[in-house]
Amino acid sequence: MPNTSKLRFNFKAIWAAAVPVAVLLFKFLAFDAVWCFYTTFKAFSTWQLYLTAATGALLLALPSVLWRRTWPQAAVMALTDCWLVANLMYYRTYFAAIPPSSYFLAGNLADFMPSVVDSLRAVDILLPVSTVAFILYRRRHRARLPWRPWATVTGCAVATLAAAIIAGGGFKKMYGSLQLSAHLYASGTPMYTPAGHIVYGLLTATPDISPDELAEVEDWLRSRPALAPADSTAAAPTTLVVILAESLESWVIGANVEGHEITPRLNSLVADSTTLYAPRILTQVKGGRSIDAQLLLLAGLIPVESGTYSVQYPDHTYPTLPKALKEKRGARSYLLTVDKAKTWNQGAIARSFGIDTILSYPDFELTETAGSRKRLADGAFFDQIQGKMRRGEIWPADSAAYVQIVTYSGHAPFRLPEHLRRIHFSEAVPALLADYMTTANYTDHAIGSFIDYLRTRPDYDRMLIVITGDHEGLAQNRPGLVADAARLGISDDFAGQYTPFVVLNARRGGHIDGVAGQVDMYPTVLELMQLQDYGWHGLGRSLLDPGRAAIAVGSTMRVDGDTIGASAEADRLRRAHTVSDRIIRYDLLAR
Repeated sequence: MPNTSKLRFNFKAIWAAAVPVAVLLFKFLAFDAVWCFYTTFKAFSTWQLYLTAATGALLLALPSVLWRRTWPQAAVMALTDCWLVANLMYYRTYFAAIPPSSYFLAGNLADFMPSVVDSLRAVDILLPVSTVAFILYRRRHRARLPWRPWATVTGCAVATLAAAIIAGGGFKKMYGSLQLSAHLYASGTPMYTPAGHIVYGLLTATPDISPDELAEVEDWLRSRPALAPADSTAAAPTTLVVILAESLESWVIGANVEGHEITPRLNSLVADSTTLYAPRILTQVKGGRSIDAQLLLLAGLIPVESGTYSVQYPDHTYPTLPKALKEKRGARSYLLTVDKAKTWNQGAIARSFGIDTILSYPDFELTETAGSRKRLADGAFFDQIQGKMRRGEIWPADSAAYVQIVTYSGHAPFRLPEHLRRIHFSEAVPALLADYMTTANYTDHAIGSFIDYLRTRPDYDRMLIVITGDHEGLAQNRPGLVADAARLGISDDFAGQYTPFVVLNARRGGHIDGVAGQVDMYPTVLELMQLQDYGWHGLGRSLLDPGRAAIAVGSTMRVDGDTIGASAEADRLRRAHTVSDRIIRYDLLAR
């Protein structure tokens, strides 16, 4: 018969010795849970979160291996609490973990203690309470963690973590890949602990721009053609309404397939004599997709060459259309989106763009949903926006404003619920193409109904309304659909990665058929809004400039458009991508 009392005693001894590891593991997992509450719980489905938390807990339990006394381990736990809580507080203000350089600026917090205290939450007490519980437990159960079992388990954990990181291409690559995800960009901290965030920050620390690089940027900026002066005799618009339609491509406008007019409302709008319409706006978004489109249109900058600007540089300086309207017209700015403010870090970047009011996912009722993530469908979205405007909750009548509306229903894979479909196609149309056109038709109707509402407002004549796609939508599926599109009589523009640029109430209407880049929309809007005296004119060239070459350089650095005799301009546009990258990375517009 085994001695069960001795077995129980051994189990208790092992547990007593392992308590420090268990408490530290609880701290990391509690931190992860609170962090993910503000971001996304997707990190909890990754192996990194659990392995790094366990490894960190084992390493921080070293004082219990070296000393039987309680206070060395309690001191390490208390410091860990301060570190983790500080990162939670920092995220609530800056939407990121504490960067390495900021640890040396802790003394600056003395003047901001009220703000610091305000960022604390009741749930944060879980961390110090666990330390107190550990101290009380150790007062009755003193036990030192045996060094051989601790060293064996810790060594295995460290070796496993190192092997997994090496197999994944290295820590820098694995952590950096998260910044290309709309939802996982903020998950690096829980997946690798705040220590991983510090390591990544040190590995990617950007040195200051060299004198030669700065000179190249300044030379390029000096070479930009100036905007035409404002027409002092014409009344300037006081309000700018921007509708960024998810994945809206140009070829659907004017298309008629199997007797179905795909975008009847947009077709009518582009036929109006006061509408400026450019159908061949080449996609220039990069890793950030939708949020990159906002940078191109609102700031006239091209996305960074690697990563996502809204995640890497959310607090840099961005002169924008909302800021121009606030400075020159006293306008209030609004961002209306059915997505969450954390998606692509758009809450933080909207603040840097000068947006005053953000209405996002929690501010709208999910009366009708669409898309893989079940977001508010475009029809219901525009209806609720109208309701808020009619009630004066946003943009009261006759007030200057910047209003940005970001739709969602056009998001891939373009599967619209049956009850929202307004048109149907035969099996002769490929399913993906049919789904895309059906969704575009639905969004077209929603936009048209909203424009009908705007026309009823007394301030309609003082509005400039921009409708554009945030980026192309068919992506890698396009080549396989080109032949089908030709068979169905769809425009040859189907083969290009073009989004439409539709400007209502332009006062300089007409169609501009030449190729342009998304970055060219910013100076065009500045000119149409008569904001030429705003300090930043962007990196693009106004579509109203008669000297503009009808070419653009896309996100793949391919030149598109009329390239005959335009090699010098093509080279200048290629360099614009590097210039913009440096401007954003080194925050040159703050200098």
